[in-house]
Amino acid sequence: MKYKQNQYTEGATICGAIFTGMLIYWGVTSFIPYDPLNSWWGLFPLVIGILFLFSGIIALANRGKLKRAVLYEFASNPNTTIHEVSKSTGITIKDVSAIVLDLKASGELRGKFSSKTGEIKHIHIQPRAQKGILEANTSTEKATYCPSCGTAISKESAVYCAYCGTKI
Repeated sequence: MKYKQNQYTEGATICGAIFTGMLIYWGVTSFIPYDPLNSWWGLFPLVIGILFLFSGIIALANRGKLKRAVLYEFASNPNTTIHEVSKSTGITIKDVSAIVLDLKASGELRGKFSSKTGEIKHIHIQPRAQKGILEANTSTEKATYCPSCGTAISKESAVYCAYCGTKI
């Protein structure tokens, strides 16, 4: 698997899927009604649309591989930080943060990050079949919010977000 910078967060988009669909539609409809002199021009948008479709499918498949790589890093070193995972896997900090948020939202990764050191604490990795409902943070203290995930930061001395591990 080759990794490109910010591949996870910028890989496949809705706009790209719509554009791909338009190209494929344009290519297919150029053959109806069939005209032997002009219909072959429809092959260009059709081929480009199919190439975009395959690149989007490959990007989605790579997202799963990137998630497994980050999960493996947290499983092998339960006291790691986002920065250490980024260094050891070669995935950018932006992508590792997005992957951690997705893993936590799906219930595959549970735990909190230390607000002083950024290390993950109380880590629990659940297999996909055993995903459960996540508990919500119901803190009513006055707080600022994490710029990455929007979680309330209740400690004024916090350097890292307790939910996603991003440096504040």
